[in-house]
Amino acid sequence: MADTFENPRMAINRVYTRRGDTGQTLLAGGQRVWKNSPRIAAYGSVDELNAFTGAARVTCEREPALAELAAILLRVQHELFNLGGELSIPGASMVDAARVTWLEERTDEFNADLPPLKNFILPGGSRAAATCHLVRTVCRRAEREMVSLAATETVNADGAHF
Repeated sequence: MADTFENPRMAINRVYTRRGDTGQTLLAGGQRVWKNSPRIAAYGSVDELNAFTGAARVTCEREPALAELAAILLRVQHELFNLGGELSIPGASMVDAARVTWLEERTDEFNADLPPLKNFILPGGSRAAATCHLVRTVCRRAEREMVSLAATETVNADGAHF
């Protein structure tokens, strides 16, 4: 069964508009923007990150030793969904400092027992590790897209750091 998140302020009845593609799209707040705008690029990358995070979560759920990581990835997916929603409504603020701190603390916990890196690591090792590397690279792209957006528009500083 799919995990769901209900947003009472949003209703999606269909995924197309029946108006054709003019190269523009509507933001959740009603503004029309070009599909290649920094805002659309940013929340598109966050959406892709959420999808890859879901793939990593499902992979981790299959390995009992990774159950804690799977649970964390589920929470991250919900937070990414909030971030995508925030990006689709200019001026919205759904991600706060406490959520960023929670993520940083989980990251610190996982890194606490690792020796310092002495060289780069080739992505792979296991299916779960390889999938997490995909998440890492898409996350880095989403971060770059957020920086591009923040250079041209005002964004929630906490959301930009998630």
